[in-house]
Amino acid sequence: MTGIRIGGRAFRPGLASSIAAAAFIALTISLGNWQTRRAEEKFELGRRLDEAARSPVLSVPSVRLDASALERRRVSARGYFVAQATLFLDNKMLKGVAGYHVLTPLKLEGGGLYVIIDRGWIAAGDRSRLPAISAPEGLQTIEGTAVVPSTRFVELAPEIADGPRRQNLVIAREEKHLGLKLQPFVVEQASDASDGLTRQWERPDAGIDRHRSYALQWYSFAALAAVLYVALSFKRADSGRD
Repeated sequence: MTGIRIGGRAFRPGLASSIAAAAFIALTISLGNWQTRRAEEKFELGRRLDEAARSPVLSVPSVRLDASALERRRVSARGYFVAQATLFLDNKMLKGVAGYHVLTPLKLEGGGLYVIIDRGWIAAGDRSRLPAISAPEGLQTIEGTAVVPSTRFVELAPEIADGPRRQNLVIAREEKHLGLKLQPFVVEQASDASDGLTRQWERPDAGIDRHRSYALQWYSFAALAAVLYVALSFKRADSGRD
């Protein structure tokens, strides 16, 4: 390509540099597009969350539901805590402090079905022993948000139960381990309780601005690469080689 001339220089890109530049520009644009899609997905999720927050509170029935029926909806569950079946979900950070999420099954009133309540966070403290946490007795009404395990609690690897401590939560596995019939979702408790637990739930749409910032960076890299490729491909017109 020698048709473009500026002053005493002609546009003569090398084959290797052209391939490398095209590959790098394609890669960075692809990464920028991915970050843009993630931002758009989270924005749409946030819109649905806000819409769900304005919707009526739904009662969790004592019959098993499809996991998506109450996803991210405000719910109310009425029943009795099974304190001896409490689980501790490990490696949960709050303001830079490591701790646990305390998960206790609630036996739903009027049937033999249970739903796991994520009651909140507690600092780990001495990791050689679990925190001493009791559960309220008697009939309880718990309000919160239904969270489908596949979107928030992911099984990273097969796990051998280590007492009540868990690295991740898998509903099907806990049904076998606890011997309880569980709803296929978890309720993140929002209602108050004098149990010493902290209930600060991170919205899953957090990080939109971060994704947009990353997208801008990748697009900037692509633009910079294109400018450098063009600038470095102009060589002296009387030069016989690249």
